[in-house]
Amino acid sequence: MKKKSLQTLCLNSLEDLKAHNINVISVEKISSLANSMIFATATSARHAKALSEKLVENVKNSGEIVLGVEGNDDCEWILIDCEDVIVNIMIEKIRKYYDLESLWSFDGSLTEIHS
Repeated sequence: MKKKSLQTLCLNSLEDLKAHNINVISVEKISSLANSMIFATATSARHAKALSEKLVENVKNSGEIVLGVEGNDDCEWILIDCEDVIVNIMIEKIRKYYDLESLWSFDGSLTEIHS
């Protein structure tokens, strides 16, 4: 699967379960970890867990690899490593506190997908 197709699959999975404020940052020019990072807000820890589970299921069903999932214990911030795409699902207070988009989009590469 091409990297854009994997990114689209992740975005569609998040949108299907009503994630909020979905943003994508292209990091391929500044990091060897991934090509893009996706940030999404969940309305609760339960919502974050549901978003994570659905995304992982969809990625695996498409034949892609999920390298790891972190944060399923408290579900306030779940990180899903899909190799070329890293997905961060956070509840609102955690997302505001860490403000990772500011850290990773210093070069203007932030693309807002959905508010």
